[in-house]
Amino acid sequence: MSLAAATVPTGAAGADGDVALRHLAVIMDGNGRWAQARRLPRVAGHRAGIEAVRRVVEAAPVLGIEVLTLYAFSAENWKRPADEVADLMGLLRHYIRSEIKELHRNGVRLQFIGDWRALKPDIVAMLDDARALTAGNDRLTLVVALNYGGQQELVRAARALAADVAAGVLAADAIDDAAIDARLDTAGLPPPDIVLRTSGEMRLSNFLLWQSAYAEFVVTETLWPDFDRAALESALAEFATRVRRFGGR
Repeated sequence: MSLAAATVPTGAAGADGDVALRHLAVIMDGNGRWAQARRLPRVAGHRAGIEAVRRVVEAAPVLGIEVLTLYAFSAENWKRPADEVADLMGLLRHYIRSEIKELHRNGVRLQFIGDWRALKPDIVAMLDDARALTAGNDRLTLVVALNYGGQQELVRAARALAADVAAGVLAADAIDDAAIDARLDTAGLPPPDIVLRTSGEMRLSNFLLWQSAYAEFVVTETLWPDFDRAALESALAEFATRVRRFGGR
């Protein structure tokens, strides 16, 4: 069995009994602990985390991953100290400026989920430009979750459904899974096959709550700044041992 496939019972997801790994979602955790262990400021851990992002983005399409979603900044991260938030926003600006041309050359399409339009106007403009530049690429879809929370996303979807019902566009009894899917930030993307969390923590942290209904969870003790292709291959090898029943039995 390849690293990018897992066997499921026949009929659970296709007649061939195999499900290709299409979507990997990552909770990038451990930057602060990485820096603390080296007696460095937290921003040093975040900078090192950007290098890990680069390594994983390069490896993902080679390993057969179609969609890579990275939890970059949660809606709850605003509770962190103001100087750390400012550092994170500065690093986001730096990443887009320094990486966008390379991402485009490598066929990466950038998308963003979350309430990212509430970020500062210059960041929003950069993100819009990055989306437009890479819109036609199809080697890898890189989804960056910014100012994102799964509960907040569901509230936005519920409000959109309520507005459509009030406008007569949608009947209340027509609301189903597909109607909700279509109003989520991830509309049009496949659900995650794996939710991977680094640093050994066993929490979902308000990430892709609806979309992860049948995702396989993989947790690694590796801190995010140390995560590399070998660590990614190890996570995919673990995924390949899972039997995915999708509630079938």
